[in-house]
Formats: sequence, structure tokens, C-alpha cells
Amino acid sequence: MDPGAFNQVERPGVLGCKPPYLPLSSRDDVLVFQTTRLMENVEVTGPISAKLWISSSAPDTDFTLKLIDQHPPCHDYPDGFAMNLTDTIYRARFHSSWSKSALLERGKIYPLDLISYPTSNLFKAGHRIRVDISSSNFPRFDINPNTREPLGRSRMFKNAHQKIYHESEHPSHIVLPLIPRKM
Repeated sequence: MDPGAFNQVERPGVLGCKPPYLPLSSRDDVLVFQTTRLMENVEVTGPISAKLWISSSAPDTDFTLKLIDQHPPCHDYPDGFAMNLTDTIYRARFHSSWSKSALLERGKIYPLDLISYPTSNLFKAGHRIRVDISSSNFPRFDINPNTREPLGRSRMFKNAHQKIYHESEHPSHIVLPLIPRKM
């Protein structure tokens, strides 16, 4: 994988991508949250975290999170440029402990705390702050087969049907370390 930020669009040379090379946000397995166009600059500096309240049809699955600076359209990028800033993954079998796995019960709601690498970015006026949530970020992270088989030794794959809750009892949210503007 090439280092650094890149436009979140399928492209030639990336495993699994094929024409018409659509934006990743157009996929039906990516949940996208984004602000309206910012009226003023917003600085985010520090660790990015999210609390997701989830349930799944699978005994084990992944949840991934990306923080993206959605640039407006311009001459070079008529559809805009979705610049990835930081990301993370949470393997749900470790929902209660990092040292001992525990499989998920179908339909039961679990809280997951996703912690991403710290970042610093000035979201310019006219840009959008975007968060993409999915169950995969391949090839950056290995594929979860969504089964109960031991990690790295699975011989089958299953589709997982995920739910992310965001009502008052299960308030999924992201925490962005905003830096106050100097007056």
C-alpha cells in the first residue's frame, strides 16, 4: 500500500477494484456521516475516538472507521477529493477483553470503543468533515470471515448483517478534538 492520504475512490491497481471506479462512499456497505459545507475553518488535533453501539448476525465481525476531509469540487477533481486522515478497526470478538475473545450473540447490542491514531488537520471553509463506517478496509486490514473459526485459519466466509444504533439508549458518536479558533 502506498503511504499517505489518497482520494477515497476505487482505482486501477488496487485489489478488488474494477471500472467504473466509483467513490467508496457510494458502496452499500459503507455508512457515511458528513457535515454540511463548513462556514469557517475547523481544526481537529489529537486522538480520534468513537463509541459505536452495534449488533450483528455474525459471531465475529469487524467495524472500521475513517475520518475524511471532503474537499469541494475543483478543476483537477470535479467530484471533489475525499482525503483520508486516519482510520482504525475493531475486531468485535474482543468486545469484552483484548486478551480473551468472546463471540457475539446474534442480535444482542454491544458497545465498541474505537480509537484511531491521532491526527491534525485544518478543515478549510467549504470542506466537509466526513466519517465512513464499514466492516472492512481491505487491503489495509485483513478480511474478517465473520465466522467463529480461529483467526488466520478460517476456511469459509459469511456475510454479516450489521446494525449501528444511534438513539438515546445507544448513542453512537464520534469524538473529535476541536482546537478553538484564536480571535
